[in-house]
Amino acid sequence: MTRWTALKSRLPLGKTRARVAVVRLKGTIGTGRASLNDETLAPILEKAFKRGKPKAVALLINSPGGSPVQSSLIAARIRRLSEEKGVPVHAFVEDVAASGGYWLAAAADDIWVDFGSIVGSIGVISAGFGAPVFLARQGIERRVHTSGKSKSTLDPFLPQKDEDVARLKDILEDLHSGFIAYVKERRGDKLSDDPDIFSGEFWLGRRAVKLGLVDGEAHAVPKLEALYGKDLKLMRYGPKKGFFARFGATMAEDALAAVEERALFARFGL
Repeated sequence: MTRWTALKSRLPLGKTRARVAVVRLKGTIGTGRASLNDETLAPILEKAFKRGKPKAVALLINSPGGSPVQSSLIAARIRRLSEEKGVPVHAFVEDVAASGGYWLAAAADDIWVDFGSIVGSIGVISAGFGAPVFLARQGIERRVHTSGKSKSTLDPFLPQKDEDVARLKDILEDLHSGFIAYVKERRGDKLSDDPDIFSGEFWLGRRAVKLGLVDGEAHAVPKLEALYGKDLKLMRYGPKKGFFARFGATMAEDALAAVEERALFARFGL
C-alpha cells in the first residue's frame, strides 16, 4: 500500500450530492417561436435527462394548453427519455396545468400541486370568427374556387354549413378520445370514477387530488428534498431568450402570441 493510498483510506468519504434536473414548462403550447413545442424543447429535455446523471427530472408546469399534437410530442419525448435513462419524472403544477398543460403533467410519474393550482380541462376546443354578414353589408363579395367539395370547409368569410360543423365535431371527438385514453393510461387506478373528469371541467388542486388527477399537495423544493435528501443540487434548464428579446425588442409574431397566451390564461381566471 502506497502512502497516498493509506492516507486516502483514513480520510472521511465525501457524500455525493443528489442531482435533480429542473425544467420549466411555462406558456401556451404551439408551433410559434414564443410557445412550448417539441422542436425548441427537444435539446433542453435531452440535456436535462443526460447531463450529470440526474437522480430525477422535475417539471415545473404553468400552462393553459394549446396544440394537442405538440402536447403529445413533448409528452412522448419525456416518457421516452425517462424510460431510456431510467430517470423518474416529477411534475409540479404552479398556477395552471389545463388541457395540453395537463397532458404534459401526465407524462410524469407523479403530479404535485399547490392547493390553488388549476388542473383539468381534459377536452378539445376549436374557436374562430365568422364575417359573412359584415362583408355583405360592405358590398364585398367573397369568391372561392376549389377542386374538391370540402376544400373550403369552415371558411370564416362564407356562411357556416351544417355538414362542415358535423365534420369538425367528429375530428374534435377523435382528438378527445385520444386525450382520454392517454390520461387513463398514465393515471390508471389513481383516477376516480367521477364522470366529469373528462367533461372539460377544471378544478383547484385540492379537489384534483380527490379526483385522482394529481397525487397530492407539495411544492417543488421541499418535496424533492424529502425524496432525495436535503443536500440536493438542482440543475435548471429552460429556453434561452434571444439577443433582441433580452433587450425588449418584440416582433409582431411574438406580440400576437402574447395576446393569444393572455386569452388562454384568462379562461382560468389568471
